[in-house]
Amino acid sequence: MSIVITGTPGVGKHTIGKELSEKLELEIIDINEIAKNSGLFEENNESNDVDTEKLQEIIREKILNKCIVIGHLAPYVLDNEKISRVIVLRRSPYDLIQVYGERGYSDKKSKENASSEILGVITYDTKNQFQDKVIQINVTDRNIQDVLEKAESAISGNIDSEEVDWLELVTKNDDLKKFFVD
Repeated sequence: MSIVITGTPGVGKHTIGKELSEKLELEIIDINEIAKNSGLFEENNESNDVDTEKLQEIIREKILNKCIVIGHLAPYVLDNEKISRVIVLRRSPYDLIQVYGERGYSDKKSKENASSEILGVITYDTKNQFQDKVIQINVTDRNIQDVLEKAESAISGNIDSEEVDWLELVTKNDDLKKFFVD
């Protein structure tokens, strides 16, 4: 059974996945890399659309042994029965806007990703796909070692999911217009 690390772009999936991979001596399967190498990305107005059905078929063949699967597309392409634990990394949308700026994302793409995090889209879809296997970890203001320890505890079933509500924070700060595309 494999471990999944998912979340909105910019939350630290690859950073934590690499550290866990080394510590647990497990292979990494990167969903985006597989999609890219398989020619499944189709550019569409600043974003990449993916044929998730084809990607699901390809990934199904790759997850034969215990591994760490990384990617925001996880809830759309992975089978529940091959997964033992899913860690959803969550990060403040205020931090994410800064990360997206550093990555050179357009304002539109930054807002789309940050608003997705605010609404918890990937978390919602992940919970629907993997039910009680899902643990949320808020990585905001935490160092890598702390997040890694939380992830290891999540894998062993020793922590409860952290509840994250960015919508309440953004609404309280009266910043909805800052994150949602006009």
